[in-house]
Order: sequence, then C-alpha cells, then structure tokens
Amino acid sequence: MAFAVEFHAHAFLISAALLLSLAAVEVQLEAPGWRQGYGARYAGQQVIRVIPANSRQAEMLRTLARDAKLDLWHPSSGDLIHPGAPTDFRVPRSVVAGSGRGGRGASLSSEEVKAFLSRANVSHTVLMDDVQKVIDAQLKTSTRDKRNARGYNYNVYHPLEEIVAWMSDVAEQNPALVSRILIGKSYEGRPLYILQVGKKKGGTKPSVWIDCGMHAREWISPAFCQWFVKEAIRTQRSDPAMRRLLNRLDFYVMPVLNVDGYAYSWNKDRLWRKTRSKTSRKGCLGADANRNWNVGWSGAGASVHPCDETYCGGRPESEPEVKAAARFLKRQRRLLRAYVTVHAYAQLLLYPYAHRRSAIPNRHCVELVANEAVLALHAVNGSKYDYGPASSTMYVTSGSSLDWAYSQGARYSFALELRDTGRYGFLLPERQIGPTCAEATRAVSMIAAAALRNCR
Repeated sequence: MAFAVEFHAHAFLISAALLLSLAAVEVQLEAPGWRQGYGARYAGQQVIRVIPANSRQAEMLRTLARDAKLDLWHPSSGDLIHPGAPTDFRVPRSVVAGSGRGGRGASLSSEEVKAFLSRANVSHTVLMDDVQKVIDAQLKTSTRDKRNARGYNYNVYHPLEEIVAWMSDVAEQNPALVSRILIGKSYEGRPLYILQVGKKKGGTKPSVWIDCGMHAREWISPAFCQWFVKEAIRTQRSDPAMRRLLNRLDFYVMPVLNVDGYAYSWNKDRLWRKTRSKTSRKGCLGADANRNWNVGWSGAGASVHPCDETYCGGRPESEPEVKAAARFLKRQRRLLRAYVTVHAYAQLLLYPYAHRRSAIPNRHCVELVANEAVLALHAVNGSKYDYGPASSTMYVTSGSSLDWAYSQGARYSFALELRDTGRYGFLLPERQIGPTCAEATRAVSMIAAAALRNCR
C-alpha cells in the first residue's frame, strides 16, 4: 500500500511538473489536426529515444505522450510504453497539449521536452536531429533523375500512380506468370489492385498472401512488395527453389493496401499513418488499418478515439480497404496457406497472437519456420532480426491482420517488420531499399516453402 501511495504521488508530481512546463512556454493555438494540411513540414523537429529504466519512468513517459500529444513512432501508443523497451517519438516545434484529445493548448518544443526528461533524470538520445532534412534527402534531385530513367527502378521509392502503372505493365509483360486483379475501391475511390503471381495451370493451387503499405508512412513496405514480384519473375528460370514455389503456389501480392493514406504521404504529409476516411470527430481523419480487422477489435493496443493514431475505426472492417482485402481472403480461405503483412520499423518477424498473450496451437512448427526465415535473411547481409509472438516480442495489438488471417486458417501468419531499428525509422534512405528487400525476399520465400508442408 505504501508503494502504491508513493507511486501515485510521484505520477501526480510528474503530471504537475509537465503542466507547469507547458504553462511556462509561449501559448500557441493550433487546429486539432496540426499534422494535416498541404505541404506539412518538419524543419527543426527531432526524433528522440528514451528507454524507461523502471515502471516509474514508463508512467512518466505515458503521461508525457498523453499530455504533450507526442507523435509516437515506437510503440504506436502511449499505453504500450513499458520499462526496458525503447520509446521513439517525434517532437514537433509546436506540440499541442491540454484540453483532451485533439484539443487546443500550450506548445512544447523539443528543448522543453529534453529539459523535462533531464529534470526527471531520464536519459535520452536524439535519433534524428532534423526530420525535414532526412525527408528531403529521400527525394533529392539525383534520386528523381534515377526514377525517371529508362526502365523501372526498384531502388527508389515510387508514388502511388507509378506503382499502379507498374502493376499494369508487369502483368502485361508477363502474362503467363502475372495477373492484375481489382478487389475493390478505397474510401476516396481509388482502385484496389493485387497481383496474382504463379504459373498458370488448370484448377486451383494453395496460396500465399503478401500485403504492403498498410501504414502510409512506411514506404519501405510497398518497395518490398514490388521487389518480391520482380525477383520472382527474374529468378523463376534460374532458381529451382523459386520455380518450385511458382509452380505449386499462387502468390497474391498487394503492394499498397492503404492507397489513400499512401498518396497523402507523398502529396501532403510524409508522416501520415492512417487511412483517409471521415470519422465522428471533425478534423480527425482516418483509422489505423491494422486495428480495423475483425479479431479482438477495439481491445488492448487500439484506441476508440478518432484523433489517435491507433484509432480502430467505427466498427470492424469500417475501412473499405480492409473490407476489400478481407473479402478476397475469405474467398481464398480454403486455399490460403500463409499470410505475410509487411511493415516497418523494428527488424522483427512476428506471429500470433497479437491481441492476447497466449500460445497458438501450432506454435512449435511456426517457431521453426520463423527461425529458418530469420536465418535465411541473416545470411544475405548479416542483418539481425528477432522473432516471436507479436504480443510479447513487440506489444499487444488488437484488430490486427496478423491475428485475423490466422483465425481464417492461414496456418503460417506473419508480420514482417523491416529495417531499421530506429536510426532512420520510417524515413529509411533509398540506398537501403536493395539490401532490405533482398534479405526480406529470402525470408518470405522460406515462409512460402513452409506453406507447402503440413503444420498442425
């Protein structure tokens, strides 16, 4: 009881100190959706990492994230901050705080945040000194020239319209191996395409689904899906292992699931995460597409508040993009052997469960495949990826596609968190696209090979 009293008293003092710090700085009123709007800029903003040493520091960080409205990069929600686990957050020049979610209030600069952490004896590291400079470096002039060069360049990031055109081209140029399929439309009316990749034969084959771009700002994810298709086509004659996979499996690859959000991240706000649907809260758009699936929906690790980055939506499959993918996968349920959803960043290979801390029935064979995949990945460039159940290896997430696909019968269901571990976060340089995708392709190929084996 004495400990509980002391802990709550300390939490109260931390909150009070934070509010005093906020009150001490210049008041600046901003609209609730301060990250929205044309040409969002991040000049001078920093990404800071803190590893809370104990439960008291973790509670302090949760308070800071809530009251100062920090843009959490990892984990995705303040409720998921725990002792010993890195917490990465972006500190804007003007962090809105005060009167509830999306409310107006006083601003808190990165210097105030760092001063507050120092006063609380919490060590911190600046991962990124100027976010805008890193964004600009991703799309420097020389890179744009490379993008416009003859042929499709898989070593640069591509906007949505280029990816859509590429999907049409790759299907037209490889009719015996690739087909483009329309599975629905997004909230803003954009077509939702997937590629079916595999040797065309009479009858049906077991299938593997790979989706990318569920979170808009994770640009390395769509880059991987394109790379994987390219490698499948390029190596299917020379590589017996790939030829066997394409002969015996159909791959359904969705390079960009969250098409509206991805387009917005190119045209308006590089760090946009969610979809772009209207919500019940004016000025707060979109839902987290990876909290919108009909499994453990609206539970731990998801938010019911429309302004939050982990907002689960008004109902399961409220987002047209999620509904379209789920509808297609339900039709494939009898044939679906493996599911892979590709995200960033953390360098992890995760498997169910994400929404609860319990073991899946076929845990042993799934663990074996995860280990094989991580070893295959490591052999390419020496990159280190960890693996394990999502809920304990990363954090609890409700309404995830990972758990939903497993519930639909995908005996191998994985979430692959690509590079890096925080140096660049969501802003991975283009020079790392090739190495990242090459090693991840080995891992996904290993998972696909396992899909041909029995796993009960």
